[in-house]
Amino acid sequence: MLVRFLVNAAALAVATWLVPGIVLDSGPIERRVLSMVIVTVIFGVVNSIVKPLFKVSNSPLILIALALFLLVVNAGLLLLTSWAATQLGLGWRVTDVAAAFWGALLVSVVSFIMNAFFAKKGQVHR
Repeated sequence: MLVRFLVNAAALAVATWLVPGIVLDSGPIERRVLSMVIVTVIFGVVNSIVKPLFKVSNSPLILIALALFLLVVNAGLLLLTSWAATQLGLGWRVTDVAAAFWGALLVSVVSFIMNAFFAKKGQVHR
């Protein structure tokens, strides 16, 4: 806990020093250090109370963002696969990004359903 406090104090001090909109009034060094210690305590209390509330309330948004990111990655993989297949003359291609996105969504859904039916209990097939 002390280490976390010191890390937060150092991080807040660096932010105060480098970010133009975060200011610590000038004065004796003792006063500035005391101010930073109190700010760190306030930050720790706010962080411990408010952060869990935001995590709970924002978890659906985080899951949606993660899912969309994975779909974009999978769409990119489909486009890369299309390029490789074209280079090898296989006659399989993805024509545009929209097709890659919808294809990635469909591949993900079908893979999920198939794994649910055919995966052994406690084992995940990829």
